Amino acid sequence: MGHLIDAGSGATPDPEQHHHDHDSHDGDHGGSWWGRVLHEVSEFVGGHSHDAADQIDDALEADSAGRRALMISLVGLGLTAGVQAIVVVLSGSVALLGDTLHNVADALTAVPLLVAFALARRPATKRYTYGYGRAEDLGGVFVIAMIALSSALACYEAVTRLIHPRTVTHLWVVAGAAVVGFAGNEIVARYRIRVGRQIGSAALVADGLHARTDGFTSLAVLLGAGGVALGWRWADPIVGLLITVAILGMLRSAVRQVGARLMDAVDPALVDQATAAINAVEGVDAVRDLRIRWIGHTLRAEADIDVNPGLTVGEAHDLAHHAEQHLLTYVGRLTAANIHTSPTGSHV
Repeated sequence: MGHLIDAGSGATPDPEQHHHDHDSHDGDHGGSWWGRVLHEVSEFVGGHSHDAADQIDDALEADSAGRRALMISLVGLGLTAGVQAIVVVLSGSVALLGDTLHNVADALTAVPLLVAFALARRPATKRYTYGYGRAEDLGGVFVIAMIALSSALACYEAVTRLIHPRTVTHLWVVAGAAVVGFAGNEIVARYRIRVGRQIGSAALVADGLHARTDGFTSLAVLLGAGGVALGWRWADPIVGLLITVAILGMLRSAVRQVGARLMDAVDPALVDQATAAINAVEGVDAVRDLRIRWIGHTLRAEADIDVNPGLTVGEAHDLAHHAEQHLLTYVGRLTAANIHTSPTGSHV
């Protein structure tokens, strides 16, 4: 008694009903800046937000929010790099020049992600039957490459300055530009990560982590300038090496997030939530199989459910449709579901 139903044109989920609540985790990291940083880096696994009230489930609204975040952060980092470039000309600071180039590269990562978001809006075709949502995840791979490049450049610059120390003038101006760089990157990082969580975009969160790595590079410039002002010529390169290690930590986190998305990983709690939604439908005897995957920042589900073998084809259709509506209502960001019904007790 197999029956397949496509939920691609189903109802819009009710955001007040379908989210599982993880708010209790938010207080575990304390109120410090570093605690919030660790929370943002570690908690985004499987693409879900821990702030249920802030999640955006409507596909068009999520797409608009993502593109808006990329455009705003592109402008913000462009202005930050512009301020730093002026100081580079005045001071001749190679360290600040490297930081400025990092910020330019970080700003430009928004371009491929904007292209990916535009591609994701295209309708499915006979060749790309699931649409173009995966382009967003490929954009995340590009961001990972940029983080790795930032790490390599930071390490190279630090080693070079350690071997060949350079005299830097206008130290207070350099320090001020470094503060601007750190603040600009951290603001952009928080914005990208927050919106990425809200819309379920691993690529946008990875891009936020990239901005944070460049913020650490700016911090290295600041600490190095302070050390040089005290007469410690080795301070700048040593701090640069330490920041390289921090960037590698960010790289690991980004690889974990984007890699998991490419492997179709989801939060196990999301599977439990979807299973409970189907089991809550009267007439469903059991859920045989349930699979959920991300397509960009939206979800698709496939389920095989056990039903009474005495049901007619029409009754099985109605039951599958009811299960579909439960999934769309109670699972955030789910835009399509295929429900297959099988007679209880059958082995095929």
